[in-house]
Amino acid sequence: MKYPNRWLYENEVYGIPITVVGRGVLYNKKVFKEAGITATGDAKYRNQEFVHTKDPFSDPGDGTGAYNVYKILYDAVADGLTEDDYSTTDWESSKGMLNNGQIATMVLGSWAYPQMQGAGDNADDIGYFAFPITVDGKQYSPADEDYCFGINANSDETNQKAAMIFVKWMTEKSGYSYNEGGLPIAVGDDELPEVYQQFTDNNVEFISNEPAIEGEEDVLNELNADSELMVGAGGNEKIQAIVEHASNGDEDFDDIMKEWNEKWSDAQDTDDVEVNE
Repeated sequence: MKYPNRWLYENEVYGIPITVVGRGVLYNKKVFKEAGITATGDAKYRNQEFVHTKDPFSDPGDGTGAYNVYKILYDAVADGLTEDDYSTTDWESSKGMLNNGQIATMVLGSWAYPQMQGAGDNADDIGYFAFPITVDGKQYSPADEDYCFGINANSDETNQKAAMIFVKWMTEKSGYSYNEGGLPIAVGDDELPEVYQQFTDNNVEFISNEPAIEGEEDVLNELNADSELMVGAGGNEKIQAIVEHASNGDEDFDDIMKEWNEKWSDAQDTDDVEVNE
């Protein structure tokens, strides 16, 4: 199988992904056209380099990095480009609103594409493109493993064999990943669903995060916990804080990133993590 890294520990694979999703931006083509809009990568960074990076939330000066990703969110809210009510959400209604053009764009995984297409009469208006940041003129998209199958080591042999047959069928024969807008996960299967047409047209390269360096499997989790930032691990409160400060205009974005850098540096010191200047 492809993409074995999410639950790779000490070179043993503990989970097989049910699907793998590319990351990008869902949008309504009609809205973009009427607005006159014609519509990124390092596989080692997240699990191997990020934990050793000094001030990872500083602006690298080239339009990339965590700083610029979060700044897009901050600027969008500060400039009044998002909905007025940012404190509540209605997922089911939002699908129809994107389908009929009331919402122009949503940053979601490719899994959401077929749901948006099926939420109204305007399936052909739904498009998907890679996040608009380039590295040396090239675009990249993370390829993230979704929920993973595992087989209970404590179950009896009969159940283990039955579970293995089911997992192999789901991942190799069922077409589930393809039908849900996912990347092919079986070795030898390279056909992409239509959601990735613009990725193909623009030669977007998919990047699958490499596993942590041996012996550092828990370092990212420790830094996330001690810094309380929970980057890429459900740190929704920190993201919500960006939105609130941008809306209220009571804290500058660079001050927020400075605070995050301080928390991250303190956690690196606490956990005795070597920092690369």
